[in-house]
Amino acid sequence: MGSRLKDNITSGYMEAANRLNSKKSRRRIAAYVESYDDVFFWRTVLSPLEDDTRFFEVMLPSHHRLERGKKSVLMNLLAKKAGRDLICCVDADYDYLLKGVTETSRKMRDNPYVFHTYAYSIENLQCYAPSLHNVAVAVTLNDRPLLDFREFLTQFSEAIFPLFVWSIWHYRRNIYNEFTISDFCKVIELGGFSLDDPQACIKHVRRKCYVRVGDFQRKHPDAKESYLELKRELQEEMGVTPQTTYLYIQGHHLFNKVVTPVMAKVCKVLVQQREHEIRKQSVHSTQMRNELSCYSHSTQDIEQMLKKNMGYMASDEYRLIQADVMRFLSRPASVPVAAKASHPAEKAPMEKPAATAETPSHPIPEIQKTIIAK
Repeated sequence: MGSRLKDNITSGYMEAANRLNSKKSRRRIAAYVESYDDVFFWRTVLSPLEDDTRFFEVMLPSHHRLERGKKSVLMNLLAKKAGRDLICCVDADYDYLLKGVTETSRKMRDNPYVFHTYAYSIENLQCYAPSLHNVAVAVTLNDRPLLDFREFLTQFSEAIFPLFVWSIWHYRRNIYNEFTISDFCKVIELGGFSLDDPQACIKHVRRKCYVRVGDFQRKHPDAKESYLELKRELQEEMGVTPQTTYLYIQGHHLFNKVVTPVMAKVCKVLVQQREHEIRKQSVHSTQMRNELSCYSHSTQDIEQMLKKNMGYMASDEYRLIQADVMRFLSRPASVPVAAKASHPAEKAPMEKPAATAETPSHPIPEIQKTIIAK
């Protein structure tokens, strides 16, 4: 335990500090997150839920020790510190899908003061497919649709879904050493992407997954029933559809090995097109150089734009997170917060926001309709 007061801040301390303020002051709720990159994401989740009676302060778990990661947040804060005025916000990883098989999964899912992303991590939500065209426009200032990102990631998800179920199957049985997340990510690598034939890499991934699925079927001949039950559970109870599997695979792999390389190819062509237009339309060389220089300074970095992408606010997962926080906030101070439901079907309904252009096109599972339906 640290010797400084700020190292031992608990929900009780925060509550006492709030009571020292005037009755008109807003209640401060500390929200601890895993790393610097998480601060902005959770700010976008929590800020719409602030009002004239409360506000959130998103912070890292330690101000003087560079501790990062879910275990740091959970193990150091959860047992004694989290409460009504101090909450933890973490990436779900596989823990949401493991349904309490591991200790970390149980703590993350059952504790009412821990909120998670439902998707594997914030990187998955930053790569929310319906929003990627807007990211490409922000990077290149060119609105030509060269690739249907939504359709591409839908087909990618459908290709990897059968193997993804096997990955969860291994982790649920604590035999993940036979097929780790790293092993899964190696199988689903694109192996190169070309705008001339986007389907080629999808076919390549589907072929690799088909081979690996066949290996597991031969290795575990008695697993058919348990596999099909898990597949049904993932789709009907947990909202993991074959079309949205990309949201539940390892976030860094999706961000660095799938979306960013594809986005780089698309943005490169869009920039070349814009530069060609400038050269063609310029009256003289001086104007051309000035316009090219101006355009070059206006383009943005792909990774930075993805990290600032807020298109996930139209996703089902984002609304599920907010539903959890709203349930937590709706409890009177005198009433203990009940443990969170084991899956979204057991959560209280949440009013569906107005439809937007970014509303996902894939069907919403019945369990999620109970959250976002009016």
